[in-house]
Amino acid sequence: MQYYKKTSVRLLAAVLCLMTGCIQIVVPEGYEMTPAEKIAATSSQTPPPKRHPGRNGPLTEAEMKLAKVAWKYFENNYQPKTGLVNAVNQYPSTTMWDTGSYLGGLTAAYELGLITKNEFDIRLTTILNTFNTMNFFRNELPNKAYHTRSAKKVNYTNKPGEIGYSALDLGRLLIWLRIIRERYPHHGNAIDQFVLRWNFRRVINKYGMMYGAILKNNKPMYVQEGRLGYEEYAAKGFQLWGFDTEMASKPEPYAVVPIFGVDVPYDTRDPRELVAHNYVVCESYVLDGMEMNWDLVSDTDSNDLEHSDEISVDFAQRIYQVQENRFRETGIFTARTEHQLDRAPYFVYDTIYTDGYPWNTITEKGDYVPKFSAVALKGAFGLWSLWETGYTDLLFDLISGLYDPEKGFYEGRYERSGGLIKTFTANNNGIILESLLHKVQGKLLKPSGKPGLWEQKIQDEFIGTRRGYPGHRDDL
Repeated sequence: MQYYKKTSVRLLAAVLCLMTGCIQIVVPEGYEMTPAEKIAATSSQTPPPKRHPGRNGPLTEAEMKLAKVAWKYFENNYQPKTGLVNAVNQYPSTTMWDTGSYLGGLTAAYELGLITKNEFDIRLTTILNTFNTMNFFRNELPNKAYHTRSAKKVNYTNKPGEIGYSALDLGRLLIWLRIIRERYPHHGNAIDQFVLRWNFRRVINKYGMMYGAILKNNKPMYVQEGRLGYEEYAAKGFQLWGFDTEMASKPEPYAVVPIFGVDVPYDTRDPRELVAHNYVVCESYVLDGMEMNWDLVSDTDSNDLEHSDEISVDFAQRIYQVQENRFRETGIFTARTEHQLDRAPYFVYDTIYTDGYPWNTITEKGDYVPKFSAVALKGAFGLWSLWETGYTDLLFDLISGLYDPEKGFYEGRYERSGGLIKTFTANNNGIILESLLHKVQGKLLKPSGKPGLWEQKIQDEFIGTRRGYPGHRDDL
């Protein structure tokens, strides 16, 4: 990674702020500073501007235009009755992962000045009210999908019903709920009340492993969920709320495979036995970097230049480097992660490595579909924000103009044909907004250390509630 420091001197009328302790020196009108005073005014006593890995500083005029384009998606797909946003353009359904991406986009829109505090608070209050009244899967946890107009549970065809829950989706949602709670404490109680409704008994077991729920013959079945990258990222969401995710947070079992001179880590659990593919993509590592600076959850240090989660930052660097190396060796622009399509099969895992093959693009069923490999815009923007390199400069030039000003950013650009994936999604545009906010602010999680309603309630919980809150798991 490369870093740079931007320095500036601010002279406002006749006021000189010399940061020596808390002293403010007022210079009389017309007073001419001596050379020594000018040196003192710009000396090392003035704290250096905040900086962080990757790109730093306010958005340029062109970058601000891109932020407005990404926000256009959320203007078009907002449901004012529920506060939810369509996961795919004009299709009234969403998941908890996509809802997390919307919350990230909403936060970025407010922090970047795209919307007023009034609009931010109304949108957030509306969705939190929906969270606190929506029905859960088997009264345990948020269902995998909801109709955005009614906030009713739906199945994969967006018809009334329930289909289970995803621990990975919930982990991402928990991260953004925590980021917002820390930044805007006046919304804290509503957020805490929502999470206090959850029953955690089956999503995290006593060994700290994450489980999702599916329906089989209309009966719930709980299955281990998560593979290297996504598993550790989602586990941090549960950790932020006090849960022990010891097993889910361990990278093992993993191995490395050499690709373009980089030892790329991958999950060694056999997909033939577990019916779950092991996808190596950049999205989880990008999100961990932007939202949590590749830090341990316990790390509340504000120094973004250091990363306390040494494994995450090491793996992230390898995931970045192998994509740059591929471009240098082949000329193929590379920013690989799962993405939507505008035609069947409508969704693919566009991987760096999976099922024994590098640069393998497959469907959820495992079918090989190389023609759908693409530069995923959300991945490219994230790489650009986190790594300031010549390669990400080129990547940004390639993808920053791929948008419809009335709809938002396209999902991606096909590697082979150069054509566009002509669909628009909340996840894509939300992560793009996150990446632009990260350029300005660095680590998006700003721990305040202040306890709230959540901490009060779980401290007072008695075993009979059987919700599996942190510190009360002996009923499992």
